[in-house]
Amino acid sequence: MNYLVTDNTSGAVRLEEIPEVSYPTFYELLRTWLTDERYHVAHYFALPSGDRMRFYCLVLDDAESRVLITSHATGYYDDTALPSLTALHPQMHPFERDITERYGIRFDGQPWPKPLRFPFDRYDRQSSMDNYPFYTMAGHSHHEVNVGPIHAGIIEPGAFRFICNGEEVLHLEIALGYQHRGVEAAFAATDNRLRQMCLAEAVAGDSAVTHATAFAEAIEKLTDRERPAQLDRERAVALELERMAMQIADTGALSMDAGYQLGQVACEALRTMTINTTQAWCGNRFGKGLIRPHGTNHPLTPAKSAMIRRNVAEIARRYEEVRRDLESSPTLLARFEQCGIVPREEMRRLGGVGQAARASGLARDIRTTHPWGSYGKCLHHETVVEQAGDVMARLEVRCREVLQSARYVDRLLEIYEQKYGALENPCEVPDYTTSLTPSALSFGLVEGWRGETCHVVVTDAEGHLAACRIKDPSLHNWLALALAVRGEGISDFPICNKSFNLSYCGHDL
Repeated sequence: MNYLVTDNTSGAVRLEEIPEVSYPTFYELLRTWLTDERYHVAHYFALPSGDRMRFYCLVLDDAESRVLITSHATGYYDDTALPSLTALHPQMHPFERDITERYGIRFDGQPWPKPLRFPFDRYDRQSSMDNYPFYTMAGHSHHEVNVGPIHAGIIEPGAFRFICNGEEVLHLEIALGYQHRGVEAAFAATDNRLRQMCLAEAVAGDSAVTHATAFAEAIEKLTDRERPAQLDRERAVALELERMAMQIADTGALSMDAGYQLGQVACEALRTMTINTTQAWCGNRFGKGLIRPHGTNHPLTPAKSAMIRRNVAEIARRYEEVRRDLESSPTLLARFEQCGIVPREEMRRLGGVGQAARASGLARDIRTTHPWGSYGKCLHHETVVEQAGDVMARLEVRCREVLQSARYVDRLLEIYEQKYGALENPCEVPDYTTSLTPSALSFGLVEGWRGETCHVVVTDAEGHLAACRIKDPSLHNWLALALAVRGEGISDFPICNKSFNLSYCGHDL
């Protein structure tokens, strides 16, 4: 067999168990799989292994909840160009660009071999932000508009270059990589598991719970310890609270850009109430310190559970009023409907994930297709899908998911109270010392509020963490944003941008 079959609930796999095939075989596997929309790539990366470079690919089978893992290898100094898969399947584009940028490996036929992140240890040190080769378009009626990399307000750096004909956007090119922090390298630079958890929380500050959960799950799979069910429920509650907070914040941001101040103010208040609920639970509004391997320092007590249920019920009640106002506002509808459309097929080809994909009719949600923990045992998540693929559809997905998350939190805590209500601390304390399986690979696959988040961890022969490879959902969706503004007026870019709300740091790492 040319690939190993596992799933999102199984443990780590030994590196020797992962089939290593020739590149032509690998190419044919991926070419065939990705033709069918039931498959998409969770991660594809390369790692030095002695005098070789080994490539690992994780493909998700959304129809049967399978994770297919395969690999191929080249000599470390082999400069033979590998046939590119990007021309056939654009979702491979960021992965191939990343591999080229890190190690100098060339992909023949790669349509856009540009740098991706500008990491400090990149292969070509001559490549820098100062000589970034922006795309140009000839024409007397065309003009360029440059935005960034420094933006007004507290926002991370990113450069946007528009090519316009009058007000119409013909092309948008997005350049990132201005703040590469070396997060992945930092994971392998320490054996302190608590420090590694803190690094995971810092991958993207607004997704601290998501990334911490993905990394914790990957680490836990590398141990022989089973994770208790009550810990699964706590993590699901934390993930849904984070989803509520950020989707409410995005609702307010879209209201602000459309000049609807009532919606903005109402959502700011509700977002504050949501993150304050998380703070009352664990001491941090973004959930830092809450997710830890095998246990928690902030268990759900009966009092905390009752507090969360009360607050979430009130937030949902008030947010429903905001939602009704938004959906009945002619001004908002005129701005949001038929604006920033990304068709379903384009989103599929790009590998789009999260609410952006679901707003285009692509029902891609790890909670449904690859359920883990409480999502597979007691929630049985129903994916929220809209079809229009415009700004309004992306807002509708957010609105529906906020209310859905509120119901999930209430249900999870009701179950929690029934089973553990008499206990002050039903969860164990975190474990930072259990040894990891040597020469193995594991992954944490989580549906965060932005979408599919994947952490892949590889250990060496001594059981030390040799590498951590992270895929934030923004990796693919940045290109979807560029497509969304084509043909739109440049004045519509702010609401298109807010309707995606992508992460600069999640991309740059």
